[in-house]
Amino acid sequence: MPKGGRKGDHKGWMRQYTSPVEIDAQIKAENEKQKCTGVEGLVDIENPNRLAQSSKKVTQIDLEGPRKFSRREREEIEKQKAKADLARQAIMQKQREEAAKKKEEEQKFKDATVAMAKGVQSMSLNK
Repeated sequence: MPKGGRKGDHKGWMRQYTSPVEIDAQIKAENEKQKCTGVEGLVDIENPNRLAQSSKKVTQIDLEGPRKFSRREREEIEKQKAKADLARQAIMQKQREEAAKKKEEEQKFKDATVAMAKGVQSMSLNK
């Protein structure tokens, strides 16, 4: 008997074909196994700086929704808000200073009238 057993008609009757759906499922399972090495399968990491660029049709674009600004636009808006806040604070400070001056003048006037009244009283007592 020769080595390797019987050799002969093996063509045709042992062939098995796999469907494309099964092949896709196997490839997907292998890719998932490769992805889940170490802690990668447990932790879902997403980079917020990397945006997935997807092209949209003109009919799909939402113009009424909230618009996302770029970094430069956000910084420019923040600068404008800061300038407005500083101007508002300066106005408030001027108003407070004016109110303090007015209050101080009223206090001086009140003290002067009280002093004059005391002076008049003392003059009338000295007679």
